[in-house]
Amino acid sequence: MSNLDIAAAGQQYIMNTYGRYPLSFVRGQGSLLWDADGKAYLDFVGGIAVCILGHCHPQLVKTLHQQAETLWHISNLYWIEPQVKAAARLVQGSGLDKVFFCNSGAEANEAAIKLARKYFYRQGQPDRNHIITFLQSFHGRTLAAVTATGQLKYQEGFKPLPAGFHYAEFNNLMSVKTIIDDQTAAILVEPVQGEGGIRPADPQFLQGLRELCDQAGILLIFDEVQCGMGRTGSLFAYQHYGIKPDIVTIAKGLGGGFPIGAMLSSDKAASGFAPGDHASTFGGNPLGTAVAEQVLSIIDDPAFLQRVETAGQSLMGKLKALKDGRIVEVRGQGLMVGIELSIEVADLIKSCIGKGLLLVGAGSHVVRMVPPLTVSDEEIEQAVAIFAQALQESATA
Repeated sequence: MSNLDIAAAGQQYIMNTYGRYPLSFVRGQGSLLWDADGKAYLDFVGGIAVCILGHCHPQLVKTLHQQAETLWHISNLYWIEPQVKAAARLVQGSGLDKVFFCNSGAEANEAAIKLARKYFYRQGQPDRNHIITFLQSFHGRTLAAVTATGQLKYQEGFKPLPAGFHYAEFNNLMSVKTIIDDQTAAILVEPVQGEGGIRPADPQFLQGLRELCDQAGILLIFDEVQCGMGRTGSLFAYQHYGIKPDIVTIAKGLGGGFPIGAMLSSDKAASGFAPGDHASTFGGNPLGTAVAEQVLSIIDDPAFLQRVETAGQSLMGKLKALKDGRIVEVRGQGLMVGIELSIEVADLIKSCIGKGLLLVGAGSHVVRMVPPLTVSDEEIEQAVAIFAQALQESATA
């Protein structure tokens, strides 16, 4: 089937919840994808920061194949060896103590919200159940996660929303101080806002949040669904800031493309959950955790992470060197890069796709580049050249 044939069939049978391009990708290798018509594309979307080792990484393919021939699924009524191995790697790499596995970032954030509230319930403070989040944040599509998200466009049409969420200004510590009260259970923040426009937190801001939480006995939750798993040049983004959250959520890159999410926590926070308080049928299944353990064995390496940081500096440097007055700012950390423009970017992204470069927006005025962490120097050069050409053509159109 051609791209158009697949698109037509999809429109007939698939629910209309995504604004899709008329493309269908049928094969991938490394940083490249091929569509149903045989055209090759350089992929700087990576399933939206998911395929951190590129497409069809041979070690992940081998691991998944071996596990698929051994055991697909059992229940969390029993200990699952690949799950235990993956959890051990996460604990050792994070400095936290316990792991809960699920299937997605939204589920991980749901688990974190529930854990924060149950923690204080078990402390004899059931009314301490409010969560502070931030404007322009994004935490997922479930009802609680979308309420935690500080963007009205994602919440429209879903009222009544769950109570107990309050929104402060990102990188504004005073705005947090004015909201904290005796009912505050947790602060939930992305160290680098993703959907909000690729906005890294100021070090003083995150350090200030840690101090506020320590002073008031509040749990600090970091949402690293997009910015974690080596994306910023460290295994966890918070490791750049010299602080540690009480709870951190991850997904996306954890499985390198296989669906899996996780919530990590300190022993103190983990004491909020007892058997029966939370669960996930497929969470921590043998397939997902076997792949995740292999991903972690590759990325949790100083040389690998240093290469991510170097590649990110190269990418941002080349983008900053572009001479176009419509570029407002190039920002990000590691290989999580946003280019803010004074124009809406939808047409620019379409132009890049037409030239063989896959990009995605982060809001209406920001182009996001989140390539595989294995992207080569040559591929970075190629991507910037295509972006520059599309940018130049858009100025004369």
